[in-house]
Parts: sequence; structure tokens; C-alpha cells
Amino acid sequence: MANKIPRVPVREQDPKVRATNFEEVCHGYDLEEAVLEASRCLHCKNPRCMNACPVSVHIPDFIAALHERDLQKASDVIAQDSSLPSICGRVCPQETQCEGSCVLGIKGEAVAIGKLERFVGDWKLNHGAKTVNDTPKNGHKIAIIGSGPSGLACASDLAKWGYEVKIFEALHKVGGVLVYGIPEFRLPKDRIVAREVEEVKSLGVEIETDVIVGRTVTIDSLMDEEGYEAVFIGSGAGLPRFMNIPGENLNGVVSANEFLTRTNLMHAYDPNYDTPIYVGQKVVVVGGGNVAMDAVRTAKRLGADSVIVYRRGEEELPARKEEVHHAKQEGIEFRMLTNPVEVLGDEKGWVRGIRCVEMELGEPDASGRRSPIVKEGSEFDMECDVVIMALGTMPNPMLAHSTEGLETNRKGCLVATEEGATTRKGVFAGGDAVTGAATVILAMGAGRKAAKAIDEYIKSK
Repeated sequence: MANKIPRVPVREQDPKVRATNFEEVCHGYDLEEAVLEASRCLHCKNPRCMNACPVSVHIPDFIAALHERDLQKASDVIAQDSSLPSICGRVCPQETQCEGSCVLGIKGEAVAIGKLERFVGDWKLNHGAKTVNDTPKNGHKIAIIGSGPSGLACASDLAKWGYEVKIFEALHKVGGVLVYGIPEFRLPKDRIVAREVEEVKSLGVEIETDVIVGRTVTIDSLMDEEGYEAVFIGSGAGLPRFMNIPGENLNGVVSANEFLTRTNLMHAYDPNYDTPIYVGQKVVVVGGGNVAMDAVRTAKRLGADSVIVYRRGEEELPARKEEVHHAKQEGIEFRMLTNPVEVLGDEKGWVRGIRCVEMELGEPDASGRRSPIVKEGSEFDMECDVVIMALGTMPNPMLAHSTEGLETNRKGCLVATEEGATTRKGVFAGGDAVTGAATVILAMGAGRKAAKAIDEYIKSK
């Protein structure tokens, strides 16, 4: 029976080798491996995997086509619901979504849905039929703010339905967090991100870079002067959080956001670029999410001894288990149940260490995780010369401040309905700008919901 076949392992770079380079860690499946893994799917009558996918990809259908070696059909099935399969196959937390709902995973190992999606997406980029959008234009203009996952997903659906869609991106490259936040060794920029963006553009989506909405133009001017009938805000959450502890203003303390942007977007890891970056000899990264893993693994590749400091235990780490596993393989040190209370500096104003306290876990808090409590008398110092704060991010307040009627909550996130309608008529929002920092696939799901709401809004006018 198909479910007796063990999950096909995926080939990866040797940990000792990859810890010194920025080449992709996971090599992915070849055709025979992908077909064999596809044969494990039970094709359930009630596909729980599909219900758990935020963009509702028809997972059993694309896997069936892959098993039959009809790769164009598999690609076409995915394309109905996602324009970014190569990206999603690499960075989505499948273990808590599609694969986490797979029936095979109850008593064994789930089908490697993410690796199969990646294989089909990569095949499409290299061998698939050119994307063509034959839908006639309907005469309605929609503006999208931000070219990250939510903006690209929203734009794709609207373009397929005949809308004239234009994305306004603040940076000089398209992709949002996909280009500035996720390292090259997890998500190649030119080979994957840029090419999947081209797939979106082939649907008829126009993209303009170096436009800061709220400064270069405003939402009001887009709607009142340029004729856009609706606006979708998918500007993400790029404003870093800090701990507000003594010493955070010392030289050598940076946000993970800045550190990763310098490395990923500005190629600080590449000697052919002049982007300055400082890693010192020993780096401490504060936090336990995927961004913290990206930062600490990047610091390791740049030559520093790298340590994760996290105030809860390993079971509570919010990062993907795969990322934690890869980090440990690469020699990253984990200091669990440890919380910084002060960054220590030298007489010249540079970081020389970090003062921490040991923690223990108490009763669960509102998030369901056990609350960390300080152990009395447990204070100790760690030597380091760089501290990277990976404590989450908030949306930039510029858009809300420059747009009358656009409300935010106490965390600075835009107030929006489940469908993406904000408090300003004709303005919709989704992704991290509404939820705060979350995942690529959740942002895409929000973008698709908002696209549907925009379509209904335009048709009801």
C-alpha cells in the first residue's frame, strides 16, 4: 500500500560546508524522487491538507498529476490558487498546515507536500508553458501597496479577473520580505524570487519601484487624481521591536531586520558589493522565531561564533523545527531559558557583552505558552561584540498617519475585517500590515481574500 512507503528523504548540503556559504541548503527532489513521494498520497475523499492550506491549493490533484508525470497539469493545478509555488514550497511552515493535517502523519510521516510543490514550481520556471492571461480588461484600476506575498497574491487574482493592477514598491527590488528578510541559503533571489515575480507580471500586473506611498504619493492622490477605484495595502511589518533595556543604544546592537536587509537585499555577504556590515567575533541573537534563526545562521556564515538566547524552552521555540534542526547541524549554540537584562559596553561605546538571567517556566499565558519567570540570583554575563534583536516587527505608521479615516489598533496594525476591508471606504489591507509579523502563506491567503472583497466592492458600486 502507498502509505507503507517511507517518506523520501531530501538531499541537502553537508552542514559543515553550507555553514561557510550562502548557497541553498536543500537541493530538493529530482523527478524520480518526486514521483515516488507523490505515490504515498492516499487521495482522501475529504482532503484535510487542502483545507489547512491558507490559499486552498488543490493538493491531491496536483500530486496525482505529478505521480502520472504530467508536470504541466500539476503546474496548472497549483497556478489556479498560487502564483508562487517555488517560494511557498521552500518557506511555508507545512508542518503546521498542509502536512500537519495529512492523514499519513497521524501514525507515521506526512506526505512531503512542500517539497513536491517546490519541485513542480521549479519545473514550471525551467520547462513549463509560458504564463498567459487571456482575460479581457474590465476597465477598473486597482492599486497595490507593497510587492510582498500579500500584494503579489492579491494582484495575481485581480489581474486574472481582468482588472488593471499596479503595484507600488518602496524598495528598489520587488518581493518585500522575500528579498530583504529571508536569506539566500533558504530562498534564492535571482533563481527563484525574481523569476516568480516575472510570472506575476506576465499576468499583466505592472510594478513600479522606489515609490513610498505616504511620501512619494498618497492613497488619496492615487484614488482622487490617478483614478484607482480601490487600494490594497500589503506593506508588511518592517518596524523592528526592541527590549528597552540598558545598553541597547551601544554600537554593535542591531535589529534582525537591518542585519538581514544589509545581507539579503544589499548583498553584504558578497565581496563584489560595498555594503558595510559588522559581525565581530561572537554574535548573540535574541529571539526564537524564524527571523532569529535566519539572523544567527547568517552571522555564522559571515564568520562569527553565533548563539541564540531565548527566554523559554526548546519546545516553545516558535521557529520551524526544520530551521532549528538546520541551525543545530551548522553548529549554532542555543541558550534556552535565558533572558537579557542589559547590554554591556566598553569605554568607546561598543558592545563587549550581554548580561542575562536564567528563567523557569510558570503557568501558560494568553498565547497558551508557559510564562517565563526569572530565577532569583541567576544573573550572569556572556561575552560578545554584536547583539541582534529578533523580537518581531510592527507595521510602519506612515500610511495610517497620511491617510484620513484609516484606523490602527494599539499594536499599530491596520484595523480590517476578515475579508480585508479597512475603516476607509475602498481601501483594503492584509498580511503583516494587519496581523503583525506572520508567515508568507498567511499573507498570501489574506491577499487572496482581499482580492475577492475588492472584486465584490467594485461590482457593487
